[in-house]
Amino acid sequence: MVRNYLIVTASYWVFTLVDGALRMLVLLHFFRLGYTPFALAFLFLLYEAAGIAANLAGGWLASRFGIPRMLAVGQSLQIAGLIMLSLLDPGWSAAASVAWVVAAQGIAGVAKDVTKTASKSAIKATSAEGSGQLFRWVAWFTGSKNAMKGVGFFVGGLLLELVGFRSALWLMAALLAVILVVGLVSLPRTLGKAKSSKSMKELFGKSRGVNLLAAARIFMFGARDVWFVVGLPVFLYASGWRFLEVGGFLAAWTIAYGGIQAIAPALVARSADGLSREIPAARLWAAILAAVPIILIVVMQTPGLWRPDIVLVCGLALFGLPFAVNSSLHSYLILAYAGSEKAAEDVGFYYAANATGRLMGIVLSGLLYQVGGIAACLIGSAVMLVVCWLITFLLPASVASSAPVKRMA
Repeated sequence: MVRNYLIVTASYWVFTLVDGALRMLVLLHFFRLGYTPFALAFLFLLYEAAGIAANLAGGWLASRFGIPRMLAVGQSLQIAGLIMLSLLDPGWSAAASVAWVVAAQGIAGVAKDVTKTASKSAIKATSAEGSGQLFRWVAWFTGSKNAMKGVGFFVGGLLLELVGFRSALWLMAALLAVILVVGLVSLPRTLGKAKSSKSMKELFGKSRGVNLLAAARIFMFGARDVWFVVGLPVFLYASGWRFLEVGGFLAAWTIAYGGIQAIAPALVARSADGLSREIPAARLWAAILAAVPIILIVVMQTPGLWRPDIVLVCGLALFGLPFAVNSSLHSYLILAYAGSEKAAEDVGFYYAANATGRLMGIVLSGLLYQVGGIAACLIGSAVMLVVCWLITFLLPASVASSAPVKRMA
């Protein structure tokens, strides 16, 4: 079991490294070509929208065909998306270029979320019984994954400077091909296979805990991406930062954020039932997180106090701690609420909500930045985080109370 967990984790590390590099490559390359903030956000729309369906389908398919096959599908799709992006012709019109990039990003979005759903489901399939080990394995997996995404941001900026857009895409496709082969020959094909849902009603018939946690996830990740994805990089570049500096800072932040996620179990009081202390902790950390953008809004509205870019960088560093703990807690709670027979489907449903939040955040990030600058992005973030905090008060304190109500015949 531990061997399979380590193989899946290592495989997902490489995938996440490539995915983070791809995001930074696309963002910086097309901003350099003169795309507006809203146009940059548009490039990622299909990437996130496709992820919603991919998570739902990925969870069902992982239950039906096994986790290793779905990992291979996700990695193959990412390779196809990278190759498609590399075929972009600079001589094409702006409309044709945008359509091509959006389509390629849509393939990458499906790839990322199929791979993520399969990988996260593997934790439930490989962990022993007991909430303590489950929380530790989830925290380590999630934290290390995000640290690799941060390395990917830096690698993306570095590759853009050193070898250019097209060569970087080919290098990343080759790396993924190697990992694809390793996974296929190393993992048992039956890993994660279970009884799958037979109807859409059954697929969407989630427990109260899963539904509420999914709703909280929408607003939490929307609140991050509304200023992190487009607004922050563009603001820093417009403030005089170079591409490599922007990519390096985002990389350092994401690596530190992943490190905090990995140690989150040490920051949260544990309970024997796995929920009675963890739920109040989720409420506390959600409140702390919501306070950060509100404080930033106030500080940045004080003229002449500090350089706005320095304030924003410090604020993002502060934002990282409660966001990392919240994210790790939520990643644990979804597996605690998930049914053992259809854990992959529950995880897929939950991460479909995650993709919905990212989609909402990306659209608002480009739109709000274009309308009101970084301050408007921060206001949007604060509103969504307050909603996320309020939802945590509705989370059930036991798995039994979270289960769907069965109607009498």
